[in-house]
Amino acid sequence: MVTNDSMATTGNRRRPARDLIAAVVENMRRNLETLRYSTLAPSRYMVYLHPSEFARLEGIIPILQDETIRALREELQQLNSPTGVRRFSGRLFGGVPPRVQTAAGEWQVEFLADPDGDLAEGDILIDSELQLPAEPELGVGERTRRITTSHTAQNITTTQERTVRTREALAPRPFAKIAWEDQSGQHTYDMATDAVTIGRGGSASHVDVKIMSSVDVSREHARIRRDAATGQFFLTDLSSFGTTLNQRHVPCGFEEVDGVKRENGAETQVPDGARIGLAETVFLDFTIVDALAEGPAKAGHYR
Repeated sequence: MVTNDSMATTGNRRRPARDLIAAVVENMRRNLETLRYSTLAPSRYMVYLHPSEFARLEGIIPILQDETIRALREELQQLNSPTGVRRFSGRLFGGVPPRVQTAAGEWQVEFLADPDGDLAEGDILIDSELQLPAEPELGVGERTRRITTSHTAQNITTTQERTVRTREALAPRPFAKIAWEDQSGQHTYDMATDAVTIGRGGSASHVDVKIMSSVDVSREHARIRRDAATGQFFLTDLSSFGTTLNQRHVPCGFEEVDGVKRENGAETQVPDGARIGLAETVFLDFTIVDALAEGPAKAGHYR
């Protein structure tokens, strides 16, 4: 957790620039992925600040980026030292500690003003990306693990982890159709991948089905998953204000322990012709498609 002693002393919620560098390094250190012969570190970091904080630092952003990358390199060297890697890896492979390296080979750090109005002055939100290797033998293509870490001015840190597929073959026909009406009108979405995430989306929240609605609908509100082996569909609630399936609330799909939000595996089977409610504000009509009766369609196609 990033300390906040300087703000507590002055009573000012303005965060020193050095805290931003420390927060990025802490994000990297906490989100290493250990493989058999190496350990991968996230290589891309999107750091979001309150607009007034960003305006205050805008003139020194290039220097801030350079110093953050320098700090990441120094931390990587420390992790690869005999004492550092033993401290953070916790185990050895054949007597040789796994070397820590960036998956992309170089660091990318961006500092941005929060476009969604979610951050207060003194808050930091870091969205880091780690490219995971493909596993063709398991039928798994390229994936990106995204870690979102939020540091508030009140010294509270929360972390959310999610993995999204970044490269996979599209199905020639949709598995299901989703129809809804929100503040921007009526829409339909052809579901042609094995999972879609639904919500308002945002700077650090990727969604496939973007809902224009009030804040009652979470940025990542729910996910629909298709079991490729059985063809059955399952709904997971990821929201703050709940998700309904045919007017019945489904169990919450995550638990928050020590500030870390982790999915708990709770999901509910979705029948054909289901009606899904997002915080009882926006309702989606879900219909399973008969693949033999449908023509070609592309994943993520809106109408």
